[in-house]
Amino acid sequence: MASRSVNKVILVGNLGKDAETKFTPGGTAVTKFSVATSRRWKDKQSGEWKEETDWTNVTLWQAENLANYLTRGKQVYVEGRIHTRSYDDKDGKKVYATEVVAEDVILLGGRGEGGGGGGSRGADEFSQQPVSMPRSAQGASRQPAPPQDDYPQGITDDDVPF
Repeated sequence: MASRSVNKVILVGNLGKDAETKFTPGGTAVTKFSVATSRRWKDKQSGEWKEETDWTNVTLWQAENLANYLTRGKQVYVEGRIHTRSYDDKDGKKVYATEVVAEDVILLGGRGEGGGGGGSRGADEFSQQPVSMPRSAQGASRQPAPPQDDYPQGITDDDVPF
């Protein structure tokens, strides 16, 4: 019988600082950022509300054009896997670093928050992984869909509440 395992992480949180993109010697983009996730609970003894924030380091490969939109305070959805790597520091001591390697990043929030319409998804031209970009950055190559007459009652954009 084959054993099964799952390594899947989903985070919804806010960026602690602007994402940074660097390039490997081979020219591959590596974007790194941290995501804050919080939880609240009521203390059973004191009855007070308490809050705890966890910071998770995230690495996103081959999506340098998305880094411009990953700015401090933005809310993001990150889906990926946990990865722990080790290296020797300058003193020869082994150091372990655990991070989430992102497979999908979606900017959340409305246009006023710079989130690009609440998770619009596009394909990054440098990656085979789907990533999300604000609608304004998804390229002029996309042709707008022809208008459809799904609502023959005469509903206009002014009738939509958002």
